[in-house]
Order: sequence, then C-alpha cells, then structure tokens
Amino acid sequence: MIFVNGEPRERAGATVAELLAELGVDAGARGVAVAVDGEVIPRAEWGELTVNEGQRVEALSAMQGG
Repeated sequence: MIFVNGEPRERAGATVAELLAELGVDAGARGVAVAVDGEVIPRAEWGELTVNEGQRVEALSAMQGG
C-alpha cells in the first residue's frame, strides 16, 4: 500500500507518471510538482521512479487566483 495525496492505494511498483495519469494529471502539464516522502522529484525522473510499499506521494498543481 502507498499513499497518494493522503489516500491509500494498492499501487506499489507504479511509476510517478502512472500515478499522475490515474489522477488525471498530464505529466507534461505546467505547474505540477511531485514529492515522494517529502523529497521533490524532478520531472525527468517521473517515468522511471517507482513508488515502493509504504511511501507517500504528494502531487501539487499551481493555481491562479487572488
């Protein structure tokens, strides 16, 4: 089990890019940041980095507004 944005998921072994796709986030979208266990992951590593059992993934999108 892993945690994506605080929610448990049975997706250990998935890449960061696969997890983003499941969330409906285009890996090429601007303003998206991903952290695994509190460490920001460079976009170039999203397709290669697999998330292991027990890890926590946070995906954030910048939003405009005021």
